[in-house]
Amino acid sequence: MEKIRLGRTGLMVSRSGFGAIPIQRLDKNDAGRLLRKAYESGINFFDTSRSYTDSEEKIGLALTDVRGEILLATKNKGADRQKVLEALEASLKNLKTDYVDLLQLHNLKAPLDPDDPDGPYQGLLAAREKGMARFIGMTTHRRDVAIEAAASGLYDTVQFPLCMISSEKDLELIDVCREKEIGLIAMKALSGGLITNAAAAFAFLRQFDTLVPIWGIQFEWELDEFIALEKNPPPLDDAMRRVIARDRADLAGDFCRGCGYCLPCPAGIPISQAARMSLLLRRTLVSRFLTDEWKRDMAKIRECQECGHCREQCPYELDTPVLLKMMLADYEEFLEKLPKG
Repeated sequence: MEKIRLGRTGLMVSRSGFGAIPIQRLDKNDAGRLLRKAYESGINFFDTSRSYTDSEEKIGLALTDVRGEILLATKNKGADRQKVLEALEASLKNLKTDYVDLLQLHNLKAPLDPDDPDGPYQGLLAAREKGMARFIGMTTHRRDVAIEAAASGLYDTVQFPLCMISSEKDLELIDVCREKEIGLIAMKALSGGLITNAAAAFAFLRQFDTLVPIWGIQFEWELDEFIALEKNPPPLDDAMRRVIARDRADLAGDFCRGCGYCLPCPAGIPISQAARMSLLLRRTLVSRFLTDEWKRDMAKIRECQECGHCREQCPYELDTPVLLKMMLADYEEFLEKLPKG
Protein backbone atom coordinates (compact mmCIF):
# COMPACT_ATOMS: atom_id res chain seq x y z
CA MET A 1 0.00 0.00 0.00
CA GLU A 2 1.31 3.44 -0.94
CA LYS A 3 2.65 5.56 1.92
CA ILE A 4 3.17 9.29 2.33
CA ARG A 5 5.05 11.43 4.83
CA LEU A 6 2.90 12.86 7.62
CA GLY A 7 4.28 16.38 7.59
CA ARG A 8 7.34 17.19 9.66
CA THR A 9 6.88 14.05 11.75
CA GLY A 10 8.59 12.12 8.99
CA LEU A 11 6.26 9.19 9.73
CA MET A 12 5.49 7.22 6.60
CA VAL A 13 1.80 6.38 6.86
CA SER A 14 -0.45 4.38 4.60
CA ARG A 15 -2.48 6.73 2.42
CA SER A 16 -5.61 5.12 3.83
CA GLY A 17 -5.72 5.25 7.61
CA PHE A 18 -7.99 3.22 9.87
CA GLY A 19 -10.48 5.30 11.87
CA ALA A 20 -11.37 3.25 14.94
CA ILE A 21 -14.62 4.86 16.13
CA PRO A 22 -16.86 2.16 14.55
CA ILE A 23 -15.11 -0.83 16.13
CA GLN A 24 -16.78 0.17 19.40
CA ARG A 25 -19.86 -1.49 17.93
CA LEU A 26 -18.11 -4.83 17.36
CA ASP A 27 -17.28 -7.57 19.83
CA LYS A 28 -13.60 -8.16 20.52
CA ASN A 29 -13.27 -11.12 18.18
CA ASP A 30 -14.85 -9.39 15.20
CA ALA A 31 -12.91 -6.19 15.86
CA GLY A 32 -9.71 -8.17 16.12
CA ARG A 33 -10.28 -9.90 12.79
CA LEU A 34 -11.03 -6.59 11.09
CA LEU A 35 -7.99 -4.82 12.54
CA ARG A 36 -5.74 -7.74 11.68
CA LYS A 37 -6.96 -7.82 8.09
CA ALA A 38 -6.36 -4.09 7.79
CA TYR A 39 -2.79 -4.54 8.99
CA GLU A 40 -2.17 -7.52 6.72
CA SER A 41 -3.52 -5.51 3.78
CA GLY A 42 -0.95 -2.75 4.31
CA ILE A 43 -2.73 -0.23 6.54
CA ASN A 44 -0.23 0.89 9.17
CA PHE A 45 -1.92 3.99 10.67
CA PHE A 46 -4.61 3.44 13.30
CA ASP A 47 -6.38 6.41 14.89
CA THR A 48 -8.41 6.02 18.09
CA SER A 49 -9.24 7.98 21.25
CA ARG A 50 -9.55 7.63 24.99
CA SER A 51 -13.19 8.68 24.40
CA TYR A 52 -14.03 5.77 22.10
CA THR A 53 -15.04 3.36 24.90
CA ASP A 54 -13.14 0.10 24.27
CA SER A 55 -11.64 0.99 20.89
CA GLU A 56 -8.12 1.35 22.29
CA GLU A 57 -8.39 -1.94 24.12
CA LYS A 58 -9.46 -3.78 20.97
CA ILE A 59 -6.51 -2.36 19.05
CA GLY A 60 -4.15 -3.40 21.84
CA LEU A 61 -5.48 -6.95 21.83
CA ALA A 62 -5.35 -7.33 18.05
CA LEU A 63 -2.08 -5.65 17.17
CA THR A 64 0.25 -5.83 20.17
CA ASP A 65 2.52 -8.40 18.51
CA VAL A 66 3.12 -6.11 15.50
CA ARG A 67 3.51 -2.89 17.48
CA GLY A 68 6.83 -2.08 15.84
CA GLU A 69 5.27 -2.22 12.37
CA ILE A 70 2.30 0.07 12.97
CA LEU A 71 1.70 3.71 13.89
CA LEU A 72 -0.74 4.42 16.70
CA ALA A 73 -2.51 7.73 17.18
CA THR A 74 -4.82 8.43 20.09
CA LYS A 75 -6.49 11.46 21.63
CA ASN A 76 -7.78 12.68 24.96
CA LYS A 77 -9.71 15.61 26.38
CA GLY A 78 -7.44 16.30 29.35
CA ALA A 79 -8.35 19.74 30.69
CA ASP A 80 -4.92 20.38 32.18
CA ARG A 81 -1.36 19.08 32.09
CA GLN A 82 -1.88 16.37 34.68
CA LYS A 83 -5.15 15.10 33.22
CA VAL A 84 -3.59 14.80 29.75
CA LEU A 85 -0.85 12.62 31.20
CA GLU A 86 -3.24 10.53 33.30
CA ALA A 87 -5.48 9.88 30.30
CA LEU A 88 -2.46 8.95 28.20
CA GLU A 89 -1.32 6.44 30.82
CA ALA A 90 -4.73 4.76 30.57
CA SER A 91 -4.47 4.75 26.77
CA LEU A 92 -1.04 3.14 26.86
CA LYS A 93 -2.34 0.41 29.14
CA ASN A 94 -5.26 -0.27 26.81
CA LEU A 95 -3.09 -0.21 23.69
CA LYS A 96 -0.52 -2.51 25.33
CA THR A 97 2.38 -0.22 24.49
CA ASP A 98 4.68 2.19 26.30
CA TYR A 99 4.34 5.00 23.75
CA VAL A 100 2.06 6.28 21.01
CA ASP A 101 3.35 7.69 17.76
CA LEU A 102 0.91 10.58 17.92
CA LEU A 103 -0.94 12.08 20.90
CA GLN A 104 -3.68 14.57 20.05
CA LEU A 105 -5.79 16.91 22.16
CA HIS A 106 -9.35 16.02 21.25
CA ASN A 107 -11.96 18.36 19.76
CA LEU A 108 -10.53 21.74 20.75
CA LYS A 109 -13.10 24.51 20.59
CA ALA A 110 -10.63 27.37 21.01
CA PRO A 111 -6.86 27.88 20.75
CA LEU A 112 -4.86 26.87 23.81
CA ASP A 113 -2.41 29.00 25.76
CA PRO A 114 0.91 27.20 25.21
CA ASP A 115 2.55 29.14 28.04
CA ASP A 116 0.13 28.10 30.78
CA PRO A 117 2.37 25.84 32.92
CA ASP A 118 -0.60 23.74 34.03
CA GLY A 119 -2.48 23.81 30.73
CA PRO A 120 -3.19 20.85 28.45
CA TYR A 121 -0.60 21.92 25.87
CA GLN A 122 2.08 21.48 28.51
CA GLY A 123 0.68 17.97 28.98
CA LEU A 124 1.47 17.24 25.34
CA LEU A 125 5.00 18.55 25.73
CA ALA A 126 5.51 16.53 28.89
CA ALA A 127 4.27 13.37 27.17
CA ARG A 128 6.77 13.91 24.38
CA GLU A 129 9.62 14.67 26.78
CA LYS A 130 8.86 11.52 28.78
CA GLY A 131 8.87 9.38 25.65
CA MET A 132 5.18 8.55 26.04
CA ALA A 133 4.39 10.18 22.68
CA ARG A 134 6.67 10.69 19.69
CA PHE A 135 4.67 13.54 18.18
CA ILE A 136 1.85 15.84 19.26
CA GLY A 137 -1.26 17.12 17.54
CA MET A 138 -4.79 18.41 17.93
CA THR A 139 -8.25 17.78 16.50
CA THR A 140 -11.10 20.21 16.01
CA HIS A 141 -14.30 20.70 14.06
CA ARG A 142 -13.76 24.47 13.89
CA ARG A 143 -12.03 25.84 10.80
CA ASP A 144 -10.58 28.94 12.49
CA VAL A 145 -9.12 26.87 15.33
CA ALA A 146 -7.60 24.38 12.87
CA ILE A 147 -6.01 27.07 10.71
CA GLU A 148 -4.60 28.92 13.72
CA ALA A 149 -3.18 25.68 15.13
CA ALA A 150 -1.53 24.81 11.82
CA ALA A 151 -0.10 28.29 11.38
CA SER A 152 1.20 28.42 14.96
CA GLY A 153 3.67 25.58 14.52
CA LEU A 154 2.83 24.33 18.01
CA TYR A 155 1.55 20.99 16.74
CA ASP A 156 3.04 18.33 14.50
CA THR A 157 -0.39 17.39 13.14
CA VAL A 158 -3.89 18.77 12.77
CA GLN A 159 -7.00 16.61 12.38
CA PHE A 160 -10.10 18.19 10.81
CA PRO A 161 -13.24 17.06 8.93
CA LEU A 162 -12.42 17.11 5.20
CA CYS A 163 -14.26 15.32 2.43
CA MET A 164 -15.55 15.74 -1.10
CA ILE A 165 -18.36 18.08 0.01
CA SER A 166 -16.08 20.34 2.07
CA SER A 167 -16.29 24.05 1.35
CA GLU A 168 -13.46 25.90 -0.37
CA LYS A 169 -12.75 27.68 2.91
CA ASP A 170 -12.32 24.35 4.70
CA LEU A 171 -10.01 23.13 1.95
CA GLU A 172 -7.74 26.15 2.52
CA LEU A 173 -6.42 24.28 5.55
CA ILE A 174 -4.62 21.90 3.18
CA ASP A 175 -2.43 24.70 1.84
CA VAL A 176 -1.71 26.09 5.30
CA CYS A 177 -0.58 22.67 6.52
CA ARG A 178 1.53 22.09 3.41
CA GLU A 179 3.25 25.45 3.81
CA LYS A 180 4.03 24.82 7.48
CA GLU A 181 4.83 21.10 6.99
CA ILE A 182 2.09 20.13 9.44
CA GLY A 183 0.69 16.63 9.03
CA LEU A 184 -2.98 16.80 8.04
CA ILE A 185 -5.40 14.03 8.99
CA ALA A 186 -8.87 14.08 7.45
CA MET A 187 -11.68 12.80 9.65
CA LYS A 188 -15.33 12.42 8.58
CA ALA A 189 -14.15 11.57 5.07
CA LEU A 190 -17.57 9.99 4.41
CA SER A 191 -19.50 12.64 6.38
CA GLY A 192 -20.51 10.16 9.03
CA GLY A 193 -21.77 7.65 6.45
CA LEU A 194 -23.93 10.04 4.43
CA ILE A 195 -21.50 9.93 1.53
CA THR A 196 -22.24 6.54 0.05
CA ASN A 197 -19.98 6.65 -3.00
CA ALA A 198 -16.67 5.57 -1.51
CA ALA A 199 -14.89 5.74 -4.86
CA ALA A 200 -15.80 9.40 -5.30
CA ALA A 201 -14.80 10.23 -1.72
CA PHE A 202 -11.52 8.38 -2.22
CA ALA A 203 -10.73 10.02 -5.57
CA PHE A 204 -11.42 13.51 -4.28
CA LEU A 205 -9.11 13.24 -1.27
CA ARG A 206 -6.46 11.35 -3.25
CA GLN A 207 -5.66 14.50 -5.23
CA PHE A 208 -4.06 15.99 -2.11
CA ASP A 209 -0.70 14.35 -1.53
CA THR A 210 -0.15 15.77 1.97
CA LEU A 211 -3.43 14.58 3.48
CA VAL A 212 -4.23 11.26 5.18
CA PRO A 213 -7.90 10.27 5.48
CA ILE A 214 -8.88 7.96 8.32
CA TRP A 215 -11.79 5.90 7.03
CA GLY A 216 -14.24 4.82 9.72
CA ILE A 217 -14.49 1.07 9.17
CA GLN A 218 -16.92 -1.31 10.87
CA PHE A 219 -17.57 -4.08 8.33
CA GLU A 220 -15.20 -6.28 6.37
CA TRP A 221 -16.86 -5.30 3.09
CA GLU A 222 -16.03 -1.66 3.85
CA LEU A 223 -12.39 -2.57 4.43
CA ASP A 224 -12.36 -4.63 1.23
CA GLU A 225 -13.70 -1.63 -0.68
CA PHE A 226 -10.88 0.64 0.45
CA ILE A 227 -8.26 -2.04 -0.13
CA ALA A 228 -9.55 -2.38 -3.71
CA LEU A 229 -9.49 1.40 -4.17
CA GLU A 230 -5.90 1.49 -2.95
CA LYS A 231 -4.93 -1.17 -5.48
CA ASN A 232 -6.64 0.63 -8.33
CA PRO A 233 -7.22 4.31 -7.46
CA PRO A 234 -10.11 5.76 -9.50
CA PRO A 235 -9.43 8.91 -11.53
CA LEU A 236 -10.99 12.19 -10.55
CA ASP A 237 -12.49 12.64 -14.01
CA ASP A 238 -15.53 14.54 -15.24
CA ALA A 239 -17.92 11.71 -14.40
CA MET A 240 -16.60 11.56 -10.85
CA ARG A 241 -16.85 15.33 -10.50
CA ARG A 242 -20.52 15.15 -11.50
CA VAL A 243 -21.12 12.59 -8.74
CA ILE A 244 -19.43 14.92 -6.25
CA ALA A 245 -21.45 17.91 -7.45
CA ARG A 246 -24.71 16.01 -6.91
CA ASP A 247 -23.72 15.05 -3.36
CA ARG A 248 -22.66 18.60 -2.58
CA ALA A 249 -26.06 19.84 -3.69
CA ASP A 250 -27.86 17.15 -1.70
CA LEU A 251 -25.85 17.67 1.48
CA ALA A 252 -25.51 21.43 1.35
CA GLY A 253 -25.91 23.34 4.59
CA ASP A 254 -25.86 22.21 8.20
CA PHE A 255 -26.56 18.59 9.00
CA CYS A 256 -25.64 16.06 11.66
CA ARG A 257 -22.41 14.21 10.83
CA GLY A 258 -23.09 11.49 13.39
CA CYS A 259 -19.94 12.17 15.44
CA GLY A 260 -21.68 11.17 18.68
CA TYR A 261 -20.24 13.93 20.89
CA CYS A 262 -23.82 14.68 21.96
CA LEU A 263 -24.19 11.28 23.62
CA PRO A 264 -25.27 9.90 26.00
CA CYS A 265 -28.79 11.33 25.95
CA PRO A 266 -30.68 11.16 29.26
CA ALA A 267 -33.87 10.34 27.35
CA GLY A 268 -32.14 7.49 25.51
CA ILE A 269 -32.49 9.11 22.09
CA PRO A 270 -29.93 7.70 19.60
CA ILE A 271 -29.11 11.24 18.52
CA SER A 272 -26.26 10.53 16.13
CA GLN A 273 -28.65 8.60 13.88
CA ALA A 274 -31.99 10.20 14.73
CA ALA A 275 -30.75 13.74 14.05
CA ARG A 276 -30.04 12.87 10.42
CA MET A 277 -32.90 10.50 9.79
CA SER A 278 -34.23 12.32 6.72
CA LEU A 279 -30.87 11.93 5.00
CA LEU A 280 -30.48 8.32 6.10
CA LEU A 281 -33.88 7.44 4.65
CA ARG A 282 -32.84 8.92 1.30
CA ARG A 283 -29.23 7.78 1.14
CA THR A 284 -28.90 4.42 2.91
CA LEU A 285 -30.71 1.11 3.26
CA VAL A 286 -34.19 2.17 4.39
CA SER A 287 -35.40 -1.15 5.81
CA ARG A 288 -33.10 -1.04 8.83
CA PHE A 289 -34.90 2.10 10.06
CA LEU A 290 -38.40 0.66 9.72
CA THR A 291 -38.19 -1.84 12.56
CA ASP A 292 -40.30 -1.65 15.70
CA GLU A 293 -37.13 -0.89 17.64
CA TRP A 294 -36.39 2.15 15.52
CA LYS A 295 -39.97 3.34 15.74
CA ARG A 296 -39.64 3.23 19.55
CA ASP A 297 -36.28 4.99 19.41
CA MET A 298 -37.63 7.81 17.25
CA ALA A 299 -40.65 8.16 19.54
CA LYS A 300 -38.23 8.93 22.39
CA ILE A 301 -37.71 12.34 20.80
CA ARG A 302 -41.03 13.34 22.37
CA GLU A 303 -39.42 12.65 25.75
CA CYS A 304 -36.58 15.16 25.17
CA GLN A 305 -35.83 16.85 28.49
CA GLU A 306 -34.35 19.99 26.89
CA CYS A 307 -31.28 19.53 29.09
CA GLY A 308 -29.13 21.29 26.50
CA HIS A 309 -26.30 18.76 26.62
CA CYS A 310 -26.53 17.81 22.93
CA ARG A 311 -26.70 21.46 21.86
CA GLU A 312 -23.69 22.41 23.97
CA GLN A 313 -21.57 19.47 22.80
CA CYS A 314 -22.30 19.70 19.07
CA PRO A 315 -19.08 20.74 17.30
CA TYR A 316 -21.17 22.11 14.42
CA GLU A 317 -23.30 24.25 16.76
CA LEU A 318 -26.55 22.64 15.60
CA ASP A 319 -29.73 23.27 17.57
CA THR A 320 -30.08 19.53 18.09
CA PRO A 321 -33.43 19.43 19.96
CA VAL A 322 -35.09 21.43 17.18
CA LEU A 323 -33.41 19.25 14.56
CA LEU A 324 -34.61 16.07 16.28
CA LYS A 325 -38.21 17.25 16.25
CA MET A 326 -37.92 17.98 12.53
CA MET A 327 -36.50 14.51 11.94
CA LEU A 328 -39.34 12.90 13.90
CA ALA A 329 -41.92 14.74 11.78
CA ASP A 330 -40.14 13.64 8.57
CA TYR A 331 -39.87 10.08 9.83
CA GLU A 332 -43.56 9.82 10.70
CA GLU A 333 -44.52 11.35 7.36
CA PHE A 334 -42.32 8.76 5.62
CA LEU A 335 -44.04 5.96 7.53
CA GLU A 336 -47.45 7.29 6.60
CA LYS A 337 -46.57 7.13 2.90
CA LEU A 338 -45.52 3.50 3.03
CA PRO A 339 -47.94 0.97 1.49
CA LYS A 340 -50.22 -0.52 4.12
CA GLY A 341 -50.22 -4.20 4.94
